[in-house]
Amino acid sequence: MYSPQRKDFVSLTLGDQHNRSYTNGKHRRQSCWRKWKQLSRLQRSLILFLLAFLFICGILSYSSLSEQWRGLSDRSLKEDWVEMENRGLRPIPPGLVPKLPPGVVPGVQDVLPEVLPELQRPSIPILPKPPAMRKPPSKRGPPALQKRGNVSDWQVKDREEPEPEIKREDDGGKEAKTVISWRGAMIEAELQSTAHGKEGTVADAEGATNLEPVKPVDRVEAVREAFRHAWKGYKAFAWGHDELKPISKTHGEWFGLGLTLIDALDTMWIIGLKDEFAEARMWVETELTFSKNVDVNLFESTIRILGGLLSTYHLSGDTLFLEKAKDIGSRLMPAFKTPSKIPFSDVNIGKGTAHPPRWTTDSTVAEVTSIQLEFRELSRLTQDPQYQNAVEEVTRQVHRLEGKRDGLVPMFINTNSGKFTRRGAFTLGARADSYYEYLLKQWLQGGKKETELLEDYLQAVEGVKKNLLRQTSPSKLTFVGELSNGRLNPKMDHLVCFLPGTLALGAHNGLPADHMDLALQLMETCHQMYAQMETGLSPEIAHFNLQYQSGRDIDVKPADRHNLLRPETVESLFYMYRFTNDSKYRDWGWDILQSFNKHTRVPSGGYTSIGNVRDPLNPAPRDKMESFFLGETLKYLFLLFSEDTELLSLDKYVFNTEAHPLPIWPSAS
Repeated sequence: MYSPQRKDFVSLTLGDQHNRSYTNGKHRRQSCWRKWKQLSRLQRSLILFLLAFLFICGILSYSSLSEQWRGLSDRSLKEDWVEMENRGLRPIPPGLVPKLPPGVVPGVQDVLPEVLPELQRPSIPILPKPPAMRKPPSKRGPPALQKRGNVSDWQVKDREEPEPEIKREDDGGKEAKTVISWRGAMIEAELQSTAHGKEGTVADAEGATNLEPVKPVDRVEAVREAFRHAWKGYKAFAWGHDELKPISKTHGEWFGLGLTLIDALDTMWIIGLKDEFAEARMWVETELTFSKNVDVNLFESTIRILGGLLSTYHLSGDTLFLEKAKDIGSRLMPAFKTPSKIPFSDVNIGKGTAHPPRWTTDSTVAEVTSIQLEFRELSRLTQDPQYQNAVEEVTRQVHRLEGKRDGLVPMFINTNSGKFTRRGAFTLGARADSYYEYLLKQWLQGGKKETELLEDYLQAVEGVKKNLLRQTSPSKLTFVGELSNGRLNPKMDHLVCFLPGTLALGAHNGLPADHMDLALQLMETCHQMYAQMETGLSPEIAHFNLQYQSGRDIDVKPADRHNLLRPETVESLFYMYRFTNDSKYRDWGWDILQSFNKHTRVPSGGYTSIGNVRDPLNPAPRDKMESFFLGETLKYLFLLFSEDTELLSLDKYVFNTEAHPLPIWPSAS
């Protein structure tokens, strides 16, 4: 009924030449893990035990094999030595001096790379070392100050690779021989043993390297060199003028009286630059005159010029300087002709007139209370009491004035009324700082007899502790803040860093021991004001963090980031080292000097103040070298590093606020 079904495909059977049939069936392989799981627990345990046993046996057999290998290695080495002995060669132990074969003559350094390897390991080829890759020097400081990367030009010596030193020895007419030895990059002559009297005998390894120890850096000489460099710039571009502008290679005038030269006179005498001193003395004798129609600041002229001349007279004994001191002292006296006897800030030394600043009738408290050391000494030397009487009247009035806060004084005083003005602000920084310093130093100068000065000083220190002292977070640095209308401002001028030294000086003279404790804490803070800055130099003003667990201890606002080459920190370091003999204070001072050399030194001569202590790549040089850099900063650094602790003994001299030493009066005075 139905037709047969028709197939629509052709069926083929293929076979390979080896008569293997093809099939499209898939053979699935069982995994190793599945086979492992199919084993019984006993079988798996036996296999694991066997593997662990084999592993332990391998470890135990390793130590015996290593001993055999080491023995083979040692025997091989000994055989090599015997073979080299038979060949007339001796390997050179490390640290001993190799001898060149006879006939090597000067100029051998040209073939040292070929000769030495054969002497040391004749059987082993030595591949030359690849050339050392030197890191290019980082350039820190402004382009005008860059000199050989971070290295100052005074520190740069001839740093070429040392040439091998060839030493020819001749012993009693025998053939001269040349000996040399490598010590890394050094080459020295062979050390001959004289104990046995044998030529060519090399001492044992310890005795053969009797090298001269490297001398430590002469820090005192480094300060001298820094002074010479600064003086070179002043002499070349600003001779006889007030200040050097080292970058523009010119000068700046303030009073037109050669401030830098006069400020530096006693420094040159102290550090031993007699030629420079003689040259400066000649200028004082032939060029310096005070009969000029010029306004000068009473305070600055007193501490720099009068103080500098008096100090130089005491050190040198040259009456020229005393005569000049009398001249300038008498010309400054019109400043005291005020209704209150509180002096005006400015004096015309040519006309003999005085006046306050144009913008106010006030004088700053620091200015009128920090001229006493100098005028008192001038009276003692001249036997003219007018100078001492004038300044001590100021001291008496300030002692009696109302408006103090626990011994702390405001910053301004009126020359008409003789009263404090703007009473709400108290600081140990600008406009008040040296008032506290001179309380103590006048007491010392006068032989510790003026009790009112001591009382005011002790009361002021207690006022600082009560009102201004705080600690930072997180490092708990102790600092002296400022009080403004009852509110503490956590800022401290670099000027305040005079305080550790002053406190230490008082403690040295019998004042309470906790003054020294406070001095130690504040000295650490002043050090950190340098150490935490990228240039290693302190800002003019630092702000301190009082928020717990928040940021760094010290912050610097953009307007306060300048450094004027100020001396206050190195001044205190000098006092602290003299009284504690702790070498860390010297190390801190050395760090500061190196930072000055890195970031403020000008190649053509001089040092410049900078505008940004937070930027080592461009510290923004301000093109000005203050006179106190030579008069104070370098002087205190020299005294800090000097081993002569009797040089300007602090039991015999008191330093004015410009670092000019004046003698403590004999007890009979």
